[in-house]
Amino acid sequence: MKITQIDIFQSKIKLIEPFVTSLGPVDHAENVIVRIRITKGLIGYGECSPYLSINGESMETAFAVGKILANALHGINALKIEECTNIMDSVIYGNSSIKSAFDMALYDIASQENGMPLYKFLGGDQHKKLTTDYTVSIGPAMKMAEDAKKIKERGFRVIKVKLGGSREEDVIRIHNIREAIGYEMPLRIDANQGWDTKTAIEILNALQPYNIQHCEEPIPRWNFMELPEVHRQSPIPIMADESCCDDHDAKRLIDLQACDLFNIKLGKSSGIFKAKKIIELAEAEGIKIQVGGFLESRLAFTASAHLALSSANIIHCDFDTPLMFEHAPVVGGITYAKDGTVTVPDAIGLGASFDEKYLSSLPTFTH
Repeated sequence: MKITQIDIFQSKIKLIEPFVTSLGPVDHAENVIVRIRITKGLIGYGECSPYLSINGESMETAFAVGKILANALHGINALKIEECTNIMDSVIYGNSSIKSAFDMALYDIASQENGMPLYKFLGGDQHKKLTTDYTVSIGPAMKMAEDAKKIKERGFRVIKVKLGGSREEDVIRIHNIREAIGYEMPLRIDANQGWDTKTAIEILNALQPYNIQHCEEPIPRWNFMELPEVHRQSPIPIMADESCCDDHDAKRLIDLQACDLFNIKLGKSSGIFKAKKIIELAEAEGIKIQVGGFLESRLAFTASAHLALSSANIIHCDFDTPLMFEHAPVVGGITYAKDGTVTVPDAIGLGASFDEKYLSSLPTFTH
C-alpha cells in the first residue's frame, strides 16, 4: 500500500461573476489538485482552494509546499493516515489547505481499499438529507436584494448573506433582502470578521426581527477572547468559522463558551483526519456544526458531503461555490437539485475524479 506516485496540478477556473466578501472580491477559483497512486493500483484524488487572507496560502505557495509534502510521503503506507498526517505536520507548520488535499486523497484510497463509500468508511449513512444554501455577495443593498430574489426564484430554500460593513449598511442590506424575499425563508449571515465587538453586538441586536438562523465569525479571529461577550449579548446564534480551524481551536472556543456552532472547512482543518476530532469535541458538548468550504470544485465538496453524513451534529451545509464555476471538470461527485438538495454518490471511495484531458492541460509536478 505504499505511495508510488504523487501528481500535483494548478487549477484556475473563472467564476461566472465575482464572489465578494468583506475580505475582498475573487473572480477565479485558484485551486490545487493532488492525485496519489499506490502499489496496489488504487488512485486517490484530493483538492484544496487556498485563501491568502484566511489560511495564508495561495495556489502558487500550495503548489510549492505540495512538492515538499510529496517528497516526504513517497513510499509511505497510504492507509496509515495518522502517520501521514504526522509526517506532513513534522515537515512544515501550518499550510492547512494543501495538507487537506493530500488528506482527502488518502481517505479516497482508504475507503476504496475497504470497499465502501467514503461516508460509510467515516461511520455515516445516507439517512440524512443534505441541503446547501446559496450565497449573496456583499455589495450595494439593492443589488443584494435583487440577487436574493433571483436565488429564491431558482428554488433554493436557504440564503446566506455576506455582511461586514457599518451598522447602517448591513441593517439596510438585510432589510432590503427581507422586503424582496419575505420573512419565511431562512437567512444566514456571515461577517467574515468584518465588525469590531461593539459594532457586532449592535448589528446582531438590530437584526433580531429578521429571522436570522446564525451569524458566522462576527469579529476578527485574533480577538477570540471577546467572542464570548458577543455570544452572550447576541440574540442570534454565533458560529465560529475563521477562529475554528483545528481541534485545538475548537477546544479553546468550548472552554470560553464563545459560540453556539462550529463551521468546519477541510481547508482550515488540514483535512478529514483533524475535522473528525472537531466533530468528536462538538458531539461531546452538544455543539451543532456546519460543513462548508472555500472555492473548491465539486470534487472537494464531495469529500465535505461525505463528512457531513458522518455525524448527526452536522446540521448545515454550505456547498454552493461549485455552482459559481464557468465550467466543471469533475467526473462523478455530488449532484445538486434545483432546491439545493445535495446527493452524495454511493460509489466506492470518494466517487469523484477529474477529467484526464483537463488535468493534462494544467501545470503539473510529479514525484
